[in-house]
Amino acid sequence: MDHSRVPVLEALEAFRSRGDIVYGPPGHRQGRGADPRVVEVVGEGVYASDVLSLNGLDDRRQSQGVLQQAQELMADAVRADKAFFSTCGSSLSVKTAMMSVAGPGEKLLVSRNAHKSVVSGLILSGIRPVWVHPHFDEDLHIAHPPEPEDVRSALEAHPDAKGMLLVSPTDWGTCADIAGVARVCHDDDVPLIVDEAWGAHLPFHDDLPAWGMDVGADLVVTSVHKMGGAIEQSSVFHLQGDRVDPDVLKAREDLLGTTSSSSLVYLTLDGWRRQMVEQGEELLSAAIDRAGRVREAVGRIDGIELMGREVVRPQGVFDLDPLVLTMDVRPLGITGFQAAEWLRATCHVDTGSADTCRLSARITVGDDDRTEQVLVDSLARLAEEAGGIEPAPPVALPPGSALETEMVMLPREAFFARVEQVPIAQAVGRVVAEEISPYPPGVPVLAPGERVNAEIVEYLTTGLAAGMLVPDAADPRLTSLRVVAE
Repeated sequence: MDHSRVPVLEALEAFRSRGDIVYGPPGHRQGRGADPRVVEVVGEGVYASDVLSLNGLDDRRQSQGVLQQAQELMADAVRADKAFFSTCGSSLSVKTAMMSVAGPGEKLLVSRNAHKSVVSGLILSGIRPVWVHPHFDEDLHIAHPPEPEDVRSALEAHPDAKGMLLVSPTDWGTCADIAGVARVCHDDDVPLIVDEAWGAHLPFHDDLPAWGMDVGADLVVTSVHKMGGAIEQSSVFHLQGDRVDPDVLKAREDLLGTTSSSSLVYLTLDGWRRQMVEQGEELLSAAIDRAGRVREAVGRIDGIELMGREVVRPQGVFDLDPLVLTMDVRPLGITGFQAAEWLRATCHVDTGSADTCRLSARITVGDDDRTEQVLVDSLARLAEEAGGIEPAPPVALPPGSALETEMVMLPREAFFARVEQVPIAQAVGRVVAEEISPYPPGVPVLAPGERVNAEIVEYLTTGLAAGMLVPDAADPRLTSLRVVAE
């Protein structure tokens, strides 16, 4: 295929050259009706590029196939049979993927280190999750992805499961054995969904971890805004084989998705695909080299411990994204929360995920020599000045076994049950009716339908005092929890 083509961008250029005057949405009329004070901040191009697909970039019948052409080019670029663009982020896309494989009351194997959007999908769909627990590293206090044998055991125990949802890479850059899990799933002729939201860049360089479509996954969801060059909410479904019906996938996406798709998302997805096909290997090679230099420099900073390939082992991880720097700051006597807040306030450096133990920084093709040096210098300064940061209250980190909670009710049943708000100490032994997801990264510690235990309550209360954020809780101060009424 001709990857110099960018059908959506070409359609926008044609729209502008024709001089079309719009009498439907958007009401800002390509910026003419926007507040000039807003235009001054965001730029004229944002509004000028905000054009509907119907009777805008394409005609009412979509006879030019603008979006279809762009999606076919994307599928070809990443070696998928089909690709579908989504403008509601992978939070919606992963829900769609789940509902394309299993229905209400049916079982789906789900990696328990999944994002809160997966649990939200379980609530919406009524799917019965079979949790496949990750391997918990007690020293690092981090969950590594499940292995093929974990999935095999779950399928043997639940032969009626409709498929498996695997998360790879994680927020910390750790990757699962997708090929091995795919073989296990296909032995039972069930599809493998991979939430590869952090892996949009993986198809375009051989020195990066394996890309799901290359190693047997049936359906892969990516967030191109995370590690790629598209704007926020840019997500893509990638599909191959016949285990997931593309018509069903499209129908489920239509059920959940917006009817007012953003042309800005489509434009940037289309342009990013062209850039990666034409320049991806060169750009990513430079980014990998840059990340290596940063890793070497940070490795010389006392008090910051980089997670490296020592975690690539059985019961550990299968691979590691070299562009992700996961840094344990406990030797500095501070938490990851404090490190992230200090870097932002003092150095104007915004990092990615942070928890009690660590924080992460990601290198992309958008980084340059200046941003490389700023990161290294800021981390060195953090190490030098960490002694002046007031110590946070200690956090009662639970053992991995305490995080494998008992599921008493389906997430949907618990979420929509008659509930009561009880003091958090009284929630021990009760069935939680809400998601409790420290953010970022947003992996639920408690999902609706699970029984609350004392270790998790202590972790949450001490964590909150130390700077943890739990924005999805009905009571974000966590003085109380929403539980199923008895």
